[in-house]
Amino acid sequence: MKKLSIFYIKSFIGPFTATFFISMFMLVMQFLWKYIDDLMGKGLELSIIIELLFYVSASLLPLALPLAILLSSLIVMGNLGESNELTALKSSGLSIYRILRPLSVVILIIATGTFYFSNYIIPIANYKWHSIIWDIQEKKMTTFLKPGSYSQEIDGFSIKIGEGKNNAFSDIIIHDRRDKDIIKTITADSGEFYQSVNGDYLFFKLYEGNVIEELKNAPNFGVQKKKRSSHRTFPGRKSKFATATYKMDMTGFKLNRTREDLFKDDYEMLNVFQLDETVDSLQSAYKDVQEKLSFNITSKHAYFQALNYEQQQYNDSVKRAKKETDEAEMPQKNLPPPKDSTKFQSFSIQSMTHKDSVNTYVHFKSKLRTLISSLESQQRIVESRHRTLRRFEIEFHRKFSLSFSIIVLFFIGAPLGAIVKRGGFGAPVVIAALLFMVYFVLISIGDSMARNEVLSPFVGMWGPNFVLAPFSILLIISAANDKSVVELPRFLKRKKKTKDE
Repeated sequence: MKKLSIFYIKSFIGPFTATFFISMFMLVMQFLWKYIDDLMGKGLELSIIIELLFYVSASLLPLALPLAILLSSLIVMGNLGESNELTALKSSGLSIYRILRPLSVVILIIATGTFYFSNYIIPIANYKWHSIIWDIQEKKMTTFLKPGSYSQEIDGFSIKIGEGKNNAFSDIIIHDRRDKDIIKTITADSGEFYQSVNGDYLFFKLYEGNVIEELKNAPNFGVQKKKRSSHRTFPGRKSKFATATYKMDMTGFKLNRTREDLFKDDYEMLNVFQLDETVDSLQSAYKDVQEKLSFNITSKHAYFQALNYEQQQYNDSVKRAKKETDEAEMPQKNLPPPKDSTKFQSFSIQSMTHKDSVNTYVHFKSKLRTLISSLESQQRIVESRHRTLRRFEIEFHRKFSLSFSIIVLFFIGAPLGAIVKRGGFGAPVVIAALLFMVYFVLISIGDSMARNEVLSPFVGMWGPNFVLAPFSILLIISAANDKSVVELPRFLKRKKKTKDE
């Protein structure tokens, strides 16, 4: 039996490795498609791109593993069924549970390792690639050229461009201010720019333009005779060109790596212990915010203001009485309790003059608008704090649910492969893709509903596993009894009748 276990594991390693890299490639391509606009045209070094993809691949591992486990288990058990080896093992007295035991141990090890990887390694990978993306998005090279306005981002140059697409522009004006004694202006009907291989220089390839140069501090060669006005004439030159290439120093625009501390407190950059501690502190802060906002709301209400005024007056009178008693060395006077604020004098609009009633309406409308605006602002604060809290709670449950999904998908793929009895990368790939699509849709819906407070974070993250777990049980029962999924309900009904008899 030991040899059979080794045989199962060896049969599993090959398809698992291949499907894992295929899954990782698909997820990385999805990431690149999402951030293609941020990566294109930045002149990034190859080392930066490799570093980014390395950290992204590490963060995508918990999503790639369930797909790889599902597909490889389908292939392995499908190959055993297609070659009749599974039938031979069953005829020798081995059940499907005993056949799957070695692979189940391997899957448990992978799921445990995935959890520890998600808990300790992925937070580091997340804030590494987030910081790189942030730096790329903030890089000035593709943002300093804005059509219709002058840009002075490059030292010594003022650049204005017209409309354009990609790297090609029209109506280009460049003022070269590097030499203080020379005023140099380059104009061109059109042009395109590109960066050098090392990223140190930016080249403008210009078409159909002029170059105008004037000496700024030259002597005045033409002074009119009139004393009140004079016309200064500077020596200079003007030249035309059909094609010209202009070179600009871009060493100041290299990618500056931002401090990674900017992202270290985000919910994706914490392990479960840090998340649990952060959730507790956020819940405490959330309650404090609610209490403070509630106090602010009640303190602005006329009833509570009057009640507070009466209480303050009463406290002041008690202090005065105590002081007088201490000075006269007499027993303390018994003062009446504060009056009910609701008995304050009230005024009727009907008893006011027209002018006073109008002013009263205006005053209270203004106070009402201010109060509504304050309430809306406070509501936004509460909602923002609550959304932040839920994000941390969602991430806490995500780390456990993704690891557990590996086990669930294995017990879906393995018995399904034994039932279908099709190996290779044909039918198993189609089946696995459909099943994983269902899982991915469920987890995406759960995440979205948890963020929008439709479901709790626990239900949103564990819901896909709860939905798919009964199907895994159904499939493994079908594989154990050599029944298809369609025939299984009939089998269960027949079994129930037998027990009743």
